[in-house]
Amino acid sequence: MQSERSQENGLEKVGSDHLDSDKKRINAQAADASAKLDRIAHAALARMSGGISPVSLSIAYAEWGLGLATSPGTLWHLYTRAWEHTADWFSDQVSASLPAGDTGSDAIARKLEGDERFRDSGWQSQPWSAIATSSLAMERWLSETAAVPGVSDRSREKVRFYNRQLMDLLSPSNWPLSNPEVIRKFLETGGETAIKGARLAAKDWRKRLHRDEADDDIDALRPGAGLAMTPGKVVMRNHLVELIQYTPTTDTVFAEPLLIIPSCIMKYYILDLSEHNSMVRWLVDQGHTVFILSWRNPDESDAALTLDDYVSLGVLEALRFVAEKLRQPVHLVGYCLGGTFAAIAAAHLQKQCIGSPDFVCPLASLTLLAAETDFSEPGELGVLIDDAQVHALEAMMAAKGYLTGRQMAMTFQFLHARDLVWSNRTKSYLLGEPAFVNDLVSWNADVTRLPATMHGQYLRRLYLRNELAHGKYSFLGTPVSLRDIHVPMFVVGTEKDHVSPWKSVYKIHQLVSGEVTFVLTNGGHNAGILSEPGHAGRHYRMHCTKSGQPRLTPSDWVQKAEHRDGSWWELWGTWVQRDAKAKQRAHAITGGLCDAPGEYVMVRYDD
Repeated sequence: MQSERSQENGLEKVGSDHLDSDKKRINAQAADASAKLDRIAHAALARMSGGISPVSLSIAYAEWGLGLATSPGTLWHLYTRAWEHTADWFSDQVSASLPAGDTGSDAIARKLEGDERFRDSGWQSQPWSAIATSSLAMERWLSETAAVPGVSDRSREKVRFYNRQLMDLLSPSNWPLSNPEVIRKFLETGGETAIKGARLAAKDWRKRLHRDEADDDIDALRPGAGLAMTPGKVVMRNHLVELIQYTPTTDTVFAEPLLIIPSCIMKYYILDLSEHNSMVRWLVDQGHTVFILSWRNPDESDAALTLDDYVSLGVLEALRFVAEKLRQPVHLVGYCLGGTFAAIAAAHLQKQCIGSPDFVCPLASLTLLAAETDFSEPGELGVLIDDAQVHALEAMMAAKGYLTGRQMAMTFQFLHARDLVWSNRTKSYLLGEPAFVNDLVSWNADVTRLPATMHGQYLRRLYLRNELAHGKYSFLGTPVSLRDIHVPMFVVGTEKDHVSPWKSVYKIHQLVSGEVTFVLTNGGHNAGILSEPGHAGRHYRMHCTKSGQPRLTPSDWVQKAEHRDGSWWELWGTWVQRDAKAKQRAHAITGGLCDAPGEYVMVRYDD
């Protein structure tokens, strides 16, 4: 009997275990189905909102609205400020309309000065000046409304940013009946500008509907046909990159080569545009042996590629190839996100030097161009990056396995919609002027994708958690610290950079212990880096902080830095050569898989 009872208990336990296992399996399947349904819904919502998370936007405005509703003092202050702006605007209009209205006209001219939307002389006369200045007054007041006590800095910046986007959209320069230049040219041409504008709008609409439709103006310049024309060969290729070596143009070359890591967010030939502004060509003509990475434009099969893959298959494999081929230490150069990759790779290699005395580090120096390593203050781009926003993007990417190039381009355009969207559409659709096409415009239209896993890690690990700056970034399972970088560094920030603000780039001083030569140049994220010698109006500041010297604050650095006219390229060329060995005879490139610009750069997608 006891034996039978034990068997029964055993059977009951087995049955219970099976039930528990079935419940767990059913619950797991239900959770997976729920998560999948959520992803589908969130992806659809994100596509409808142009990639902007409604959750993130709603949270910011809800916090701002509740803060404003419970702050009667702020409400009264904003009410009085609205009346002050109105009174100031009314006073200028009345003064300008009087027979001796020079004072009012001068005040209006000062308020319109420097705003490209109101550059036409027609804006100086009534009623257009009244319309323009009232719009500017509203912009100023809406910006002031964001400053509500008790509201977080992130929500405050979001409210200010989206308020500005709204006013940029509603600007009188964007509408035909409130833009004097549009009306004047319509009358002068007998309506021809409107016909041309309609044709340009229809052409853009067709391109959106049929994304494979060619743009003859932009496609007239492309890699190998006016762009990326510096002679060279692809000398290495793997699944992720092609490595291009450029043909020497001098009889002798510096022994130590340069390896340039451009951002995978962009095609590499931003640094090899036309002959007159190609950084690659200039470096080759100075006697440098130059290599550059060309990133593969990913597809759905690359969804699982990680940040570690980009650093190891991209930077480290190319660096190893160059060092072994020339048997010389390498000057590693990284631009934008490529600079972040280069910094991670450098920290990894230098840590190996510390842990293994016999390890020979292949680095001669590290140059970072408009590249962030501390993402705590990413500027306006940070407005578009939080948990809700990243979740929305991840849901969009999960369906395809990548972030489309068009979505990436829209993000950067959205940051400066006034200049990159509305002003361009006013010129095209209202004034009938075809878009101005040059090498930079053609390059900008040649968009790239980003793999889903890599892009999600990039946003979460670097932007949201700032792991690299905090010393918590793990590469191939091992923590890396930028403090381990001891090779000399040359770092460039640009004054008007909205992608990598210079004060954010400057934070590298606090993260490394070695020598840092920092340069602040005029221009933006691209134009500041493409600062070829001979370009009028170029200037920069520079200051070198030696190892062990106190790190200056950004404002103190500006006061101490030396101001120079001209291109920072020439300073950098001298800096790279300062410890160079004697030059050696240049040799033609042996072997090679194909001619530059290679195959990967030619891959385009119609999304």
